[in-house]
Amino acid sequence: MNPPCGRCNKPVYPTEKINCLDKYWHKGCFSCEVCKMALSMNNYKGFEKKPYCSMHYPKTSFTIVTDTPENLRLKQQSMLNSQALYKEDFERNKGKGFSVVADTPEMQRVKKTQDQISHIKYHEEFEKSKVRSDAPPPENRQDYEEQPSNPGRFSQPAGQVRPAAVAPPGGGKRYQAMYSYVAAEADEVSLQEGDLILDVEPIDEGWVFGCNQRTGQRGMLPANYVRPV
Repeated sequence: MNPPCGRCNKPVYPTEKINCLDKYWHKGCFSCEVCKMALSMNNYKGFEKKPYCSMHYPKTSFTIVTDTPENLRLKQQSMLNSQALYKEDFERNKGKGFSVVADTPEMQRVKKTQDQISHIKYHEEFEKSKVRSDAPPPENRQDYEEQPSNPGRFSQPAGQVRPAAVAPPGGGKRYQAMYSYVAAEADEVSLQEGDLILDVEPIDEGWVFGCNQRTGQRGMLPANYVRPV
């Protein structure tokens, strides 16, 4: 059986039912007793189990509030709302002041970029320290400089220009850029997210060679910034 409406006494169906003030109401019947303004669960005020708006809520001449069932219910509802707001605020601010960072795709891209920069700087410092530790005494330095050296990607002998990367044979795979990348060397290719890379061939650990279809540039690019298509 559907309960009767608190105002029109007609049956209230579940799809339009409002349970308030120990009664059931149609949404259209839940209005102020004085001005008939439509009310909701957020702006009504109850008095003697009747809904009122803020403007027409009955005023009392005394400040003592009795613990009526309605006031006790409102007090309990206010406490529940306060607890819900406190929990929501706690969940929203949880982790602030600590090093907890959400593992979003953007944060993963920034982390990969930082790891790559740290990796390059580590190799640069390692090669510099290796050159310093392997330097011969002043009297033998001239003979040492005449010997051929094995240039690497991250360090070059004084006065020698690093050779540009040699393009592998064509017919390689097609890749697509997942992140943007700014070239740090003359033989590298800058990328924008979504760029199509043609003739991709691996040439070194963590690096591949390819041609950016958008810019027409050919060169080296980080392998973890692209994916096969």
